[in-house]
Amino acid sequence: MFQLNEEFLKELGLNQLPEDQQKSLLQHIYSELELRVGERLSQGMSDAQLEEFAGIIDKTPGAVDDFLTKHAPNYQQEPMLQKMSQASGLPVDDPRLKDEFAATKWLEVNRPDYRDVVAAVMADLKKEIIANKDAILGSVQA
Repeated sequence: MFQLNEEFLKELGLNQLPEDQQKSLLQHIYSELELRVGERLSQGMSDAQLEEFAGIIDKTPGAVDDFLTKHAPNYQQEPMLQKMSQASGLPVDDPRLKDEFAATKWLEVNRPDYRDVVAAVMADLKKEIIANKDAILGSVQA
């Protein structure tokens, strides 16, 4: 995948921004990416699917456990959870990791193309940023 960091800004030609503005820009890019990916992924989903995912994301009591019982009853043995645990440094029984795993697993079950969607949205966003690079840099220098 990709990481939103200084290297990402360098790739876009925006690494000369002051550090506080780099941080602000990265947060804005993340928010915009999240919004656009969410919009694209929700297209064609039923209300029931959207409600189920919202329950997982919003940590509605029982939503994560209900989903995992149905789709990953032995979730602690899932290779994806093991990778997430290693990457995050969190133990496999950490509730935060369980929530993150459930959201990722939900996407895998309901939108197996979600990685492609993220990549396509990111590519579009990068093009927009590059096209507006001078304006972004100009607003900083003004």
